[in-house]
Amino acid sequence: MLVRVVAASAIGTTIEWYDFFLYGVVAALVFPKLFFPGSDPFVATLLSFSTFFVGFVARPIGAAIFGHYGDRIGRKTLLITTMVMMGVSTMGIGLVPSYASIGIWGAVLLTLGRLLQGISVGGEWSGSVLMAGEWADPKRRGFTTSFAQIGAPVGMVLANGTLALMTLLLNEKDFLSWGWRVPFLLSFILIMVGLWIRIGVLESPVFQNLKLQGRVVKTPVIEVLRHHWREVVLTALLRTGQHVPFYIFTTYILVYGTQALGMARSQILNLVMIQSILSMLTIPVMGYLSDRYGRRKILAMGCIAMMVWPFFYFGMVDSKVIGLVALAVILGLPIQDLQYGPQAAFISESFPGSVRYSGSALGYQLASITAGGPAPIVAAILYEHFHSSMPIAIYISISAAISLICVWVLQDKTGTLDHK
Repeated sequence: MLVRVVAASAIGTTIEWYDFFLYGVVAALVFPKLFFPGSDPFVATLLSFSTFFVGFVARPIGAAIFGHYGDRIGRKTLLITTMVMMGVSTMGIGLVPSYASIGIWGAVLLTLGRLLQGISVGGEWSGSVLMAGEWADPKRRGFTTSFAQIGAPVGMVLANGTLALMTLLLNEKDFLSWGWRVPFLLSFILIMVGLWIRIGVLESPVFQNLKLQGRVVKTPVIEVLRHHWREVVLTALLRTGQHVPFYIFTTYILVYGTQALGMARSQILNLVMIQSILSMLTIPVMGYLSDRYGRRKILAMGCIAMMVWPFFYFGMVDSKVIGLVALAVILGLPIQDLQYGPQAAFISESFPGSVRYSGSALGYQLASITAGGPAPIVAAILYEHFHSSMPIAIYISISAAISLICVWVLQDKTGTLDHK
């Protein structure tokens, strides 16, 4: 059952992140032209990324909703609900008419679809991590829960891969007309596969014990904010140094590479896809290392690395030497995986079982508003104002410094989790 639960967590998060990231890639490359055609490129990009940001605003809302019911009725049921919601909203986005057909209402419908995507993802991550972590051997929890984290780079590979394939098969006109919609509609197949796997898993043993002992909390969100607000705030800030560079290295770089560096769309998509493939390998390694040496040490190393790496990253990218550009882009995610790999176990171990879904979901997803969501917008504004990538590198470095402080303030509970 542990193997099946881990597989369900990994495949489920892969599908959820495929849908979520697909929007991010298309928001950078397609939506400015189709839904904001009357604006200059910079304004159109900001407007497009603003609809992208809506998904991040919605994620804490989803965390509160699904966190409440995840601590009240169980982890498994909520995982099925989030997957269905994500599938419906993603297919809906693929069917939205462009500005030429319905005017500004196209952007309104995109925003609504993105809102539903965000609510779904807000509940998905915590449920997947808890199912894997609460079934796992405490001594291997970092490694086990890292498979839920793998869903992010695998989803990125699938999203970029399907779009790259459509770009290869179609000319520019056909791609903008209908080709970009195909990957959104294909998510229906992935959703069916994910539901089939998830329906067959058993409920978390921790939640089963909570029910048997009568320890299910009536208002878990209120309880966690009343008694564990410090952990919620610190876990949100903890994610800053990983969340900011993640969306700059995977989403903003698509705009920066094509507009500032003049690279071909397919070229930059391929590099982002390669870094995601490498990240699939480094995430479980970092989870394993956190089991062996402690979460705090690995996370701290990741924060320090991210305080320095952005300056090398943009230095190599701005050289426009294809070898250096490729090396910088490919190494972006593996370096941030020093933080991302152990995060799932570190955050979930910070909360007691009765409010773990609510607490971990809120802490994890609040960073979407403070860090991940604004990151591409902030980066675009900084470059437009200063005409240099140096302020963006400083922005990433400061975010990593904030995370480093939180790593040392939060208590390291490696290998511990309330099973009572």
